[in-house]
Amino acid sequence: MNKKMLEILACPIDKHFPLEIFESNSENEVIFEGAIYCTKCSRFYPIIEEIPIMLPDELRDKNKDIEFLKRNQSLLPEKITKHAFPWHL
Repeated sequence: MNKKMLEILACPIDKHFPLEIFESNSENEVIFEGAIYCTKCSRFYPIIEEIPIMLPDELRDKNKDIEFLKRNQSLLPEKITKHAFPWHL
């Protein structure tokens, strides 16, 4: 995901803008893996293989999200790994 995309993204749940971004693997302006975080509803959206997965809760794959959180636990802030919605570690 190009970092400039953050300028146009809003939370799909509450339409909040701007969103926070946390990078766990990036180079220059491209984020290969990380998370997008909504400060209003405390939801996180993973960025996997440069693609932000910004789906509503009912369409998300809990197992994939939990796997993502475990894999990036030491690289993401606790507000995402321990407290974010729709699930956390």
